[in-house]
Amino acid sequence: MMEMKKITTLFLDIGGVLLSNGWGHVFRHQAAKKFNLDIPEMEDRHGLMFVTFEEGKITMEEYLNRVVFYKQRDFTQSVFREFMFSLTTPDGEMIALLKKLKKQYGLKIVAVSNEARELNEFRINRFKLNEWIDFFVSSCYVQIRKPDAAIFTLALDLAHVAADEVLYIDDVQMFVDVATDLGIKSILHTSYLSTATALQNNGISIAIK
Repeated sequence: MMEMKKITTLFLDIGGVLLSNGWGHVFRHQAAKKFNLDIPEMEDRHGLMFVTFEEGKITMEEYLNRVVFYKQRDFTQSVFREFMFSLTTPDGEMIALLKKLKKQYGLKIVAVSNEARELNEFRINRFKLNEWIDFFVSSCYVQIRKPDAAIFTLALDLAHVAADEVLYIDDVQMFVDVATDLGIKSILHTSYLSTATALQNNGISIAIK
């Protein structure tokens, strides 16, 4: 029997694992209700623009011009953007767990996420993710989005690791499946407890002193 390779690297999603989703449908509906927008119309326009937005090919201003400000509004882009940014909340337990594991095991940690540039940069800076995540393979920087397997192969190349040295955590089953098909051990994140247990099953757990 071949010996299992030691995990040296964690790939992490950001939205749904470390933080709330950046601009998911729940938040869009909250924004639509707050600013009295037509939800179906907003969702139709978002559906046409979000891939281009998350791949960093348009700015947030351009996105909002197409999705919200294509007609006269009684509020400004600045006010709307501030509300978008205010919706992000951290998962303190998950962040604390992963920071401890990084220190305990000397793990390399890489964020592999679909996020638009302005939201991505706000969230990284606001919650100081760059203080413990080694680098970010964000769709807005690399112009590739999950579920495209190319974003995972790029992350492997940039991290200089083999797939069997990596453990990936994401809250979306399809993305977990794509990573698994590439030989990356993967965890479907549903809660702090389930992920902590799955990490322990892969030989990574918090030392009790």
